[in-house]
Amino acid sequence: MGTNALLLTSFSPPSSAMASVTGSASRLLPSATIAATSASTTTRLSLSFSSSSPPLKCLRSSPLLPHIFRYQKKSLVGTSSGRFITLASPKCAASDPDQLKSAREDIKEMLKTTFCHPILVRLGWHDAGTYNESIEDWPQRGGANGSLRFEVELKHGANAGLVNALKLLQPIKEKYAGVTYADLFQLASATAIEEAGGPKIPMKYGRVDVSGPEQCPEEGRLPDAGPPSPSSHLRDVFYRMGLNDKEIVALSGAHTLGRSRPERSGWGKPETKYTKDGPGTPGGQSWTVQWLKFDNSYFKDIKERRDEDLLVLPTDAVLFEDSSFKEYAEKYATNQDVFLRDYAQAHAKLSNLGAKFDPPEGFSIDNNPTQSQPEKFVAAKYSTGKRELSDAMKQKIRAEYEGLGGSPDKPLPTNYFLNIMILIGVLALLTSLLGN
Repeated sequence: MGTNALLLTSFSPPSSAMASVTGSASRLLPSATIAATSASTTTRLSLSFSSSSPPLKCLRSSPLLPHIFRYQKKSLVGTSSGRFITLASPKCAASDPDQLKSAREDIKEMLKTTFCHPILVRLGWHDAGTYNESIEDWPQRGGANGSLRFEVELKHGANAGLVNALKLLQPIKEKYAGVTYADLFQLASATAIEEAGGPKIPMKYGRVDVSGPEQCPEEGRLPDAGPPSPSSHLRDVFYRMGLNDKEIVALSGAHTLGRSRPERSGWGKPETKYTKDGPGTPGGQSWTVQWLKFDNSYFKDIKERRDEDLLVLPTDAVLFEDSSFKEYAEKYATNQDVFLRDYAQAHAKLSNLGAKFDPPEGFSIDNNPTQSQPEKFVAAKYSTGKRELSDAMKQKIRAEYEGLGGSPDKPLPTNYFLNIMILIGVLALLTSLLGN
């Protein structure tokens, strides 16, 4: 099974959050009977579907399958003898900006209790990371289009466990129907980075969703963790997306968040001194000591390799072995500000890959910087010579100005303003001549 080289993070919700996750599964996969039984290290969800149940909003049925989905290798298996139901969404235009803002606040609250920052970052990355810049047509080119909500793509080896992230976000998606899945995945990813102490990501929104599972990309577009030639593999995958060496190294720094679980990815220890107590379900191996804090610790720890309880994958080690990668890795290990700046730019670029925006330029949901106020009209300011205009003349000029559509708070367009300046000059000259 292929495993993801970047963000091989895992998430197991704490017991207090498991009820809401389990409950949301019935909305995520309708007509489901969910029975959760606890084992010492794993949780199994048994899902059964009724073929007679009507499809709900944003849901679509497909032919009968003997197995609904299988993920996380050993820890979670779903089977069904009924009709397979997978997520879909109706054709929609841009997401609603106000709903996006509200969804962001809900995601922030969810992060406080579930500590699911790593898997939300991974969800956004894996939806966008299938992009192929050599393919022009949408959605064949892959990228940030919401296709990862479909079971066929969730079954890809590199996406093991991401169904947990989908379950967490599904109640938010149902609450804010005006937000596309493509936007929601990228919103959650950027918010998770920022709430973990990372940089503000200059995001834009308005991504359009694919409409069905037949539009999902083929498996194999995401990177592996242990390829024979790590540097060549990383370049093959990320150059295909239009990213460069600097962006590869900067994005690798997101491994400062999260853990790798061997039962899902085949990499890492079952437990370390840094993960045995959670938060969330204990276990896995992290890249850093504080694996829910976004900083440049990843580069420092990879460079020093002094702690056997910290994970170093072949695709991590190569960052300090390849001469081009090393230039940036060394810089990020010593200068956190530079890393945060470069990461924010690379993350924003990744989140836009392959996306079709409506409107085409996208839009921001952050408050725009305060615009400078237009200069108020003061007639005396445009008088000439040492002699000031009379009050009557000022009123006359002001009436002419307002007659053309201007006001004290609304400057005229340039052509009108030029005309009024000429008029003022002529009137001032006449006043001077008459006065003399």
